Amino acid sequence: MAARYQVKRYLAYWFQLGKPVVVQAGRTTILPKTVIAGDRYSDEFETCWQFLLSPESGECHLEGSHHTIEDLLTSKWDIADCARCSMPVPMLNQGVSDLSCPCNDMPNWPDMSLPPPRSPVNSQIHLSGMRDRLHHRSKAWATEATSADSPRPDENSSEGDRYQAS
Repeated sequence: MAARYQVKRYLAYWFQLGKPVVVQAGRTTILPKTVIAGDRYSDEFETCWQFLLSPESGECHLEGSHHTIEDLLTSKWDIADCARCSMPVPMLNQGVSDLSCPCNDMPNWPDMSLPPPRSPVNSQIHLSGMRDRLHHRSKAWATEATSADSPRPDENSSEGDRYQAS
């Protein structure tokens, strides 16, 4: 079953590529201008998402796809990455799906020279995690260094012999 956050991510990624959602039986389309605002989805995207979940949106689907948002939220569907473009696509849990990707009508996609769409990232949490891992590793290295046997001077040599240049 596709969880709400998966369907939301699916729409967010495609919105970032300029794909609108067709709403109200094809009478209009919706495409938020901003999808990500720092470490979260933009207010505009959140408003759009709430509208798409409401009965007022009618039957709605991503342009280039015929799977309705309502259908994707049922247990019949899951969201997986497209083998061609790595973008999220609907996949039928059981049975045969048409395996069409909304990228089919995008002649210049995938374009590896552009950054791919993404989900919001909380930089503070990400950086804190990196800091904690580095701190943990530095402690491990320090423990290793102090517990390793130090080289012992040769018993037949004097203290001065070790520091004389050859």
